[in-house]
Amino acid sequence: MVNPRDNLLRQDRIPHIWCSGCGIGTVVGCFLSAIEDLGLDTDKLAVVSGIGCTGRVAGYLNVDSFHTTHGRAIPFATGLKMARPELKVVVISGDGDLAAIGGNHFIHAARRNMDLTVICVNNFNYAMTGGQSGPTTHRTAKTTTTPYGSVDYPFSLPMLAAASGAVYVARWTVFHVQRLRRSMRDALSKPGFSFVEAIAPCPTNYGRRNKLGTALEEMKYYKEKSVVKNDAKLEELGLELGGEILCGNFWDRPRPPFHEVLLDQTRQVQAKAA
Repeated sequence: MVNPRDNLLRQDRIPHIWCSGCGIGTVVGCFLSAIEDLGLDTDKLAVVSGIGCTGRVAGYLNVDSFHTTHGRAIPFATGLKMARPELKVVVISGDGDLAAIGGNHFIHAARRNMDLTVICVNNFNYAMTGGQSGPTTHRTAKTTTTPYGSVDYPFSLPMLAAASGAVYVARWTVFHVQRLRRSMRDALSKPGFSFVEAIAPCPTNYGRRNKLGTALEEMKYYKEKSVVKNDAKLEELGLELGGEILCGNFWDRPRPPFHEVLLDQTRQVQAKAA
């Protein structure tokens, strides 16, 4: 049977390495649908990923893709965009890669309004390396490094992105397939730093340790506990283990992207020097 997206995947890399029940494959499917919806020229599309389970996404996509070092997906993508501004540059990586070791790059790319679409698969732990606590791990959650429950307060990634200067911010779970797809489509259409958080189950590590049940049970939880509230206040976007998941398109504030501002400044300087 032929998959209609075979041309967008590197067939020699399939089957993938993700665990049964992992939500990353759903995120990839939504992304491929979004680029098809927009009719993007894949010869002018580049995807950059870091290290971790989600970091493997770049290697499976049949576009110009780059699997970079841990936490450095955004600065690599920044250099690519500045050198080749005609490209649509997308970063797809995980919560640990983007918000921990890559956290400083995240906030400054948003502050500068780099023309990047950043998609973060948030499964609340460092899943590939054993299930350690990360920057989005829920308080009280058990991981390999917090066996008695986490005492840290986690980042709210949508709040962090919007506060840092992103032009578009959204959050959906992998249960909300069509909404996630449309949100990615919107993000890809926005000039500047756009951010989509995709909450996904990790049944092998995080789900098992926190007794969240099977991946199917966790999807049922997403269905029952998700509350859609577009334009929600940023301070409402925190997450608690077992609590409601506020989803929606939260932030849409256009402003000129960095490379255009820099080019305009350069032209002004050259005009004065002429």
